[in-house]
Amino acid sequence: MGKRDDLIAKYADDLKNKCGMSPDMDLLTKVTIGCGPAIYNDDASTVAATQDSELETVKNNFLIKKLGLGDGPQLMDAINAVIQTYGQSERNKYRAVVYYMLVKHFGKEAVYS
Repeated sequence: MGKRDDLIAKYADDLKNKCGMSPDMDLLTKVTIGCGPAIYNDDASTVAATQDSELETVKNNFLIKKLGLGDGPQLMDAINAVIQTYGQSERNKYRAVVYYMLVKHFGKEAVYS
């Protein structure tokens, strides 16, 4: 197994044990690949949930540009709900896991098909 496979296994473990979800491995793999080289960078691979600017970046670059959603308060509500599900006290919130949960939340799996 390569480094990416190891990371996907780690993300699946987070989804199961920290978020209480049973991951769709095919979708998780596609979301992880979609994150590009950021998954290999310690800083870029996580979402700084306490920084408003970081949450705005998730909203603008992922939800609006990648998933094609219209801007509105529901986007930030969804991001906050995902952060709550992941666990506010959880220090490392992996970007691929957050994005996966947002894809599921909005039913946008078709973007990755």
